[in-house]
Amino acid sequence: LIFSSSAATYARLRPAIELAQFFYLWGPILKSKKKEIRICLIQHSPNSDNLGVGALTVSHISILRNICTEIGLSPSFVLVSWKDPRRPYVVGTDISIVEVSRRELLFPNGYFSTVRHSDVVVDIGAGDSFSDIYGPWRVLVGIYMKVLVLIARKPLIISPQTIGPFSRSWIRRLALVTLRMAAFVSTRDFASAEYLRKSGFKGEIVEASDVALRLPYSEPIARHPGRKVVVGINVSGLLFSPNGNRSLGLGIDYASLMGKVVSDFLLNPNVEVILVPHVISDNQEDEDDYRASLSLAKLFPEISVAPRFSSPSEAKAFISRLDFFCGARMHSCIAAFSTGVPVVPMAYSRKFSGLFESMGYFRTVDCRSESEANIRDTLKHCFEDRDIVRKEVAQAFLHGKKRLEHYEVRISNFLSKV
Repeated sequence: LIFSSSAATYARLRPAIELAQFFYLWGPILKSKKKEIRICLIQHSPNSDNLGVGALTVSHISILRNICTEIGLSPSFVLVSWKDPRRPYVVGTDISIVEVSRRELLFPNGYFSTVRHSDVVVDIGAGDSFSDIYGPWRVLVGIYMKVLVLIARKPLIISPQTIGPFSRSWIRRLALVTLRMAAFVSTRDFASAEYLRKSGFKGEIVEASDVALRLPYSEPIARHPGRKVVVGINVSGLLFSPNGNRSLGLGIDYASLMGKVVSDFLLNPNVEVILVPHVISDNQEDEDDYRASLSLAKLFPEISVAPRFSSPSEAKAFISRLDFFCGARMHSCIAAFSTGVPVVPMAYSRKFSGLFESMGYFRTVDCRSESEANIRDTLKHCFEDRDIVRKEVAQAFLHGKKRLEHYEVRISNFLSKV
């Protein structure tokens, strides 16, 4: 306008001036409007009897919600889940649940249609299902679900999980071909990353930690001074059953060992023992920690069994009030670890040592290779030194959160470009 010498010049410039005024006034508001993104979560579960799988789901959604808020996205989550009778413990107006059976995976109007109508697919592999230690079918179903994502031409993200080992070479080759087509692969431990590299995988690997470190829960009430030392023990129904003990190659009689562990703690008159189930199933007797705990509790009238938890967060809140913990369900140990409770994980696969040692925590015992005497001795010493162990837990937890941030930053960058 300064350089305009006539009304005619102003008239010619007026539309451009008004357009500039419009964007000056409304541009920031239009820009701040959040873009919608549809995230499909596979091999998660909103209502699994295994509260460990549930912990992964609840924690992961919490992480993704926060990331989307930070980068200006409005997410909607589609949870592809197996049909389980339990009430969902994952809630929110941004969540929809699509239940499928293995048979329904074959039809194009089911799972495949859900994937096609999503912007990105995120696979967490139920934590440790991308391995054939539980048999070939579970991992083959996981590979099939990933392949359909790639056929639908949607970006696939492999979230932090244990990958491998694969005892069958043909399954390993199939798994590697599938992973090469993912946008990026995340592991929750160094052992999985190392296994992938040695197997010939040359894609991007983000070494992170277990997302359940972020599982929200109600803070515990203050401990009552002068009470007994409360020891929580998770008894795995899978290992307690003869079939599970045999199929996973344990070098000990797990049921016998747990009876001796309880006896060891009860020798101390200042100790109260509570059995803490973390897989609670009415339909799968051989998986049910609650049945196994009741069976063991019959031998020891002085011990109690924790209630049937309705959600992973409820289980974590209960575990956070304990003074010491040990168990063979890894996510029950993560619940203790991430709330500062001195804990001894009792491993039946390399996922335990891989995860905890990646965070700098070295108190795991191995039920496949160690003797009963060694395991009981380690538990005894860790209990006696629980104040030292508590400090180790706190330090390792900080390291675990830093590792998890590697994944959070990477997926944030990816989602902002989808």
